[in-house]
Amino acid sequence: MRVLHFFKTYLPDTTGGVEQVIFQLCEGTRALGVDAEVLTLSPAPVPRQLTVGSHRVTRIREDFNLASTGFSREAFGCFARMSREVDLIHFHFPWPFMDVVHFATRHGTPAVLSYHSDIVKQRALLQLYRPLMRRFLARMGRILVSSPNYLQSSPELEPLRERCTVVPFGLDEAAYPRPDPARLEHWRTRCGEGFFLFVGVLRYYKGLHHLLDALAGTDWPLVIVGSGPMEDELKAQAARLGLGHVQFLGRLDDADKMCLLQLCQALVFPSHLRSEAFGISLLEAAMCGKPMLSCEIGTGTTFVNLDGETGYTVPPADPLALRSALQRLRTEPERTAALGRQARQRFETLFRAERMCTETLAVYREVLEGR
Repeated sequence: MRVLHFFKTYLPDTTGGVEQVIFQLCEGTRALGVDAEVLTLSPAPVPRQLTVGSHRVTRIREDFNLASTGFSREAFGCFARMSREVDLIHFHFPWPFMDVVHFATRHGTPAVLSYHSDIVKQRALLQLYRPLMRRFLARMGRILVSSPNYLQSSPELEPLRERCTVVPFGLDEAAYPRPDPARLEHWRTRCGEGFFLFVGVLRYYKGLHHLLDALAGTDWPLVIVGSGPMEDELKAQAARLGLGHVQFLGRLDDADKMCLLQLCQALVFPSHLRSEAFGISLLEAAMCGKPMLSCEIGTGTTFVNLDGETGYTVPPADPLALRSALQRLRTEPERTAALGRQARQRFETLFRAERMCTETLAVYREVLEGR
């Protein structure tokens, strides 16, 4: 079976959660007989074709970007050609330009779609886009949703629930490097141990400004891994609050990230808007046996992190609630360690890549068989 994944951005240009899901699907379904490849946009598509892991990636030039939506004239011809060469297309939503390409090319290839998130920020543009979006979603053979929480809470998915299948995201632990002793010691010297850790792209919905407010007046160490459009603003806020114990490390590779996950006390993931549909970083923390702190926003973050079982959940955009939960994690070491063990157990049960890939392949076969 040949499958084409189509999304607006991908590795190695960007390293967000959607990219990680696509990577895990491409790599994990190969052992199940799927030859997967990715078509994506890039501001600098040189080389045009490359291999990521063991799968092919074709990059076409992004002509411009408006409201987080990349556009490319080249996409129409390239997608039309590649869609004829595969058995099934796997779209990744949201990306309004993708809908236009789908209808304009009239490709006729069976398709499924992973619904990663509602459109939250561009509400005015959503009113214009919604008719096309609903028509596009209705054409999918199946819609994959990462958690029952998101399926139940999304107003856009409510009329499409019969077309939806819940397939939780999963990670392949073997794909992550084991911490190298020398590198581990480097990060121990630089950051110490027992710090709070955030990993992710520094975007508006990550809630980091609330987390910095929660740390004001404390000496609790926080390490922030990632870069993004909010970076300068967050650094200025940390300086204004006198948070000398907050370190911004920028974007790091998996080897460094795994060292920091081993050294940290807990992962803090304060996303406060529904744009955060799941949180791959939460899965990585659970995989490493670390407790988590996240916000209840009605999405998959609370499917991964169960309050009082794998960590704590608090109301969104509430620095006082964040501060209280952080204090519990720091002052109750035995309880904190137990939460981490239970997070690992939940990862083993629900969030392994093998399960995600097997369930996704079953959906592929259903669609191809026309059921």
